[in-house]
Amino acid sequence: MAAAATAAEGLPSRGPPGEVIHLNVGGKRFSTSRQTLTWIPDSFFSSLLSGRISTLKDETGAIFIDRDPTVFAPILNFLRTKELDPRGVHGSSLLHEAQFYGLTPLVRRLQLREELDRSSCGNVLFNGYLPPPVFPVKRRNRHSLVGPQQLGGRPAPVRRSNTMPPNLGNAGLLGRMLDEKSPPSPSGQPEEPGMVRLVCGHHNWIAVAYTQFLVCYRLKEASGWQLVFSSPRLDWPIERLALTARVPGGALGEHDKMVAAATGSEILLWALQAEGSGSEIGVFHLGVPVEALFFVGNQLIATSHTGRIGVWNAVTKHWQVQEVQPITSYDAAGSFLLLGCNNGSIYYVDVQKFPLRMKDNDLLVSELYRDPAEDGVTALSVYLTPKTSDSGNWIEIAYGTSSGGVRVIVQHPETVGSGPQLFQTFTVHRSPVTKIMLSEKHLISVCADNNHVRTWSVTRFRGMISTQPGSTPLASFKILALESADGHGGCSAGNDIGPYGERDDQQVFIQKVVPSASQLFVRLSSTGQRVCSVRSVDGSPTTAFTVLECEGSRRLGSRPRRYLLTGQANGSLAMWDLTTAMDGLGQAPAGGLTEQELMEQLEHCELAPPAPSRGSLPSPSPRISLTSLHSATSNTSLSGHRGNPSPPQAEARRRGGGSFVERCQELVRSGPDLRRPPTPAPWPSTSLGTPLTPPKMKLNETSF
Repeated sequence: MAAAATAAEGLPSRGPPGEVIHLNVGGKRFSTSRQTLTWIPDSFFSSLLSGRISTLKDETGAIFIDRDPTVFAPILNFLRTKELDPRGVHGSSLLHEAQFYGLTPLVRRLQLREELDRSSCGNVLFNGYLPPPVFPVKRRNRHSLVGPQQLGGRPAPVRRSNTMPPNLGNAGLLGRMLDEKSPPSPSGQPEEPGMVRLVCGHHNWIAVAYTQFLVCYRLKEASGWQLVFSSPRLDWPIERLALTARVPGGALGEHDKMVAAATGSEILLWALQAEGSGSEIGVFHLGVPVEALFFVGNQLIATSHTGRIGVWNAVTKHWQVQEVQPITSYDAAGSFLLLGCNNGSIYYVDVQKFPLRMKDNDLLVSELYRDPAEDGVTALSVYLTPKTSDSGNWIEIAYGTSSGGVRVIVQHPETVGSGPQLFQTFTVHRSPVTKIMLSEKHLISVCADNNHVRTWSVTRFRGMISTQPGSTPLASFKILALESADGHGGCSAGNDIGPYGERDDQQVFIQKVVPSASQLFVRLSSTGQRVCSVRSVDGSPTTAFTVLECEGSRRLGSRPRRYLLTGQANGSLAMWDLTTAMDGLGQAPAGGLTEQELMEQLEHCELAPPAPSRGSLPSPSPRISLTSLHSATSNTSLSGHRGNPSPPQAEARRRGGGSFVERCQELVRSGPDLRRPPTPAPWPSTSLGTPLTPPKMKLNETSF
């Protein structure tokens, strides 16, 4: 009689296996037997009915569980029949709830079902995998080589009055490091030494930057990618990376292939040899934070938002620093460097016409064009017609402004002396334009409104842009990308969305939705259509990526290939064949991310209010800072979580913290006062039985 009364009241005391248990799950009543709920040991239900977990009852005496009743129904069905019927329920939601209830047999079955179409060897687009390199033990001796103009000369005066500098976001906040200390990241958190921070490629060469060293790979026709250079361990974290690898047998000998790294105001340059060695050319100082680092031919260029540019010439071996207006954008065409400034002017520098006596001569900086409204030029793109064109020397420039305007200016062959003329104006953006691209067939602009993209089709006649019928609107879409504020999602410069590709071919955007994502989406820059999606083969988050246009082999019928390079949090590098993906265009879903895919990307994140803007203009860095992301491991209590990550997550953690990262951390710890990123505390176990999922991360709210 007492047992019957207890069962009727729904109390979790011990009773016979056939005892009826009444449950109220999210407001919906379920009735089942004790034996059905407890046949899996150490589950949520066995703890609940044994009294190890306190219970909450509704007005009828049923045990209340605050979970989704729709997902609970197939779970209860599995407990009754040991068969799974997930119709009407999304697989990831069912797996999430099975992990919450601690139903190990169901969790394993759902994980196996999810992994049927996944492989550690990747899909058909997976082209190669480079394991983490050996962390260099040898440290570089600090010394600087500067040109004579920096010893006694003074920089040229600013040509016009300065106005408010642009918003820098997280770029350039790290200054020069102390000799014996490793600096924090922009958010104040230590850097992860084994994480890939930056990746860049040129021809058949790849440069990969880690926190305190970089490596270079070369593609050999018979043996594939080979490691040919590893730098010594540096005393500062690398923030910018540039690579040039011209064809062998060039006129400049060993300086045909060079790699440069920068942080703060310091730039380190190496010459690379094809046989697998490198020599340091020197260390150069810009005097202000380096916001962009790139090569124009064999000339190394460094720019800063403050209006200072530095040029190193491979022929004269001189480093020249000069002041112009505050720089908000740049682009290169041939030997010309074009600078967009916040006063509305576009300047150009011919970097090959370098004065031989640097201390007596400044760079020849000329004003090419001034915006009619004098709005800051926040994005810049130059298109040169092919050399085979009958039109002769024809230059076309598209630029975006701080007010959201998009303009196209052109220079006719017969009016070269009169300068470019305004050709078209579009006022479709209400936020500053952060990116712009003028190609053979399309005009593409991106604004600061969460990477809102507008595209137009371009009509050409004999290679020249034409007004008949003129540029017509093509597409409008967004590339959602959330940026990490604690540095664990990768360096912002290494997560540039693009567009990537040659200007006479289809270009693509690369979309990484959340900083900890291991999946990337490749989308056409002209329409936003999805080309493909790739997922890390080892389960580790992707922290850097780029697209490489690789030369074809000398074999008959070979053609150039386009590769997506992804650097991982565990230090490895993966390669994906975008040429094959482009050949199969149309097989992927027509649009960008579906709502279901977006929810999967954001399921471990929390949206937070957007951070206040810190400036009037966007950053001139390659990637606009959209949102902030704060790691929950530092400011969110984990006391409500129990247990360990599910097997795939545990495997990803194990791979992500592999021997390479451990070696890096151990070597960093052994150095003089070099700090190691704090290891997250293990998730404490409680009696409440919450989902076996990683801690959530805060993201700023943004449009999808």
